[in-house]
Amino acid sequence: MKGSIKIDKELCKECHLCINVCPQGHIIPTKEYNAQGYHPVGTNNEKECTGCALCATICPDIAIEVYRE
Repeated sequence: MKGSIKIDKELCKECHLCINVCPQGHIIPTKEYNAQGYHPVGTNNEKECTGCALCATICPDIAIEVYRE
């Protein structure tokens, strides 16, 4: 199964729970800032998302949406 994720960078509060739970290593920290002063997470385009949705499930701020193909 192949998937993709969409991260709302303005909702992300840099807890990094999604980074720790992603089995593919597809989610990475970024150096940019959002409006709240946090470093939101981003995606690593070298790694492929499987659409498992673990990241969206664990996100306390509902900042991640998962789409499956």
